[in-house]
Amino acid sequence: MEKIRVDGVALEVLRLPQPAGGALAPIVFLHEGLGSVAMWRDWPASVCAATGRAGVVYSRRGYGESDPVPEVRGAGRLRPDYMHREARVVLPALLEALGIRRPVLLGHSDGGSIALLHGADFRVTACVVMAPHVIVEDVSVRSIAQARVAYEAGDLRERLRRYHADVDGAFWQWNDIWLDPAFRAFDIRAECRRIEAPVLAMQGVDDPYGTLRQIDEIAPTRGPFEREVFEQCGHSPQRDQPEASRRRIARFLASLP
Repeated sequence: MEKIRVDGVALEVLRLPQPAGGALAPIVFLHEGLGSVAMWRDWPASVCAATGRAGVVYSRRGYGESDPVPEVRGAGRLRPDYMHREARVVLPALLEALGIRRPVLLGHSDGGSIALLHGADFRVTACVVMAPHVIVEDVSVRSIAQARVAYEAGDLRERLRRYHADVDGAFWQWNDIWLDPAFRAFDIRAECRRIEAPVLAMQGVDDPYGTLRQIDEIAPTRGPFEREVFEQCGHSPQRDQPEASRRRIARFLASLP
């Protein structure tokens, strides 16, 4: 594990070496709204082994062991375009610092949205997204409101503590912006139409944070698009269907030129 400074902010980064042989584009893993390097566990390493690619896993600011966000519920509160900024400012700077060009982006939830936004404006080898958000649905808002109750009155805070140095900062930066009425206008479908790289979108049928409309609405018009729906799977294919999602990703990446 190492820290890499991007625009004065130290980000937690884990590099996964490429298996012997080959020089394929590395996979950059982008975590969900409450995720971090540690929360991925060993799944990224297993994906890299299955695909023969190197990997990079990092925690966004305020998550994991990355620098916290000052005054996260005040002056540092996230704005509705926070995923756009991550995709267009932070991620490009991190990739440059790592010497990575045209990566495979593999994002979950918020990380999937960030992958799609980056893929719309920058050259990438492919985008793999799991349970991304392209619009805000009522079901998403309801589940995020329930997460607030679980954090304040249940055991969610204690369960998240093992993954974040600043657990309150990690939770509130995500929860506050998603429950802000201004965020209801979040809609990245137009950006998705511009993606030229191949896209694989995956989602579980039992996802409490979004319907299958989230992957149906990606619909890029310039590049190839594949869609996969998992049964007996909620919001996290990498946890609910780890082997099936890994195999599907490996098959998709093996088909690339």
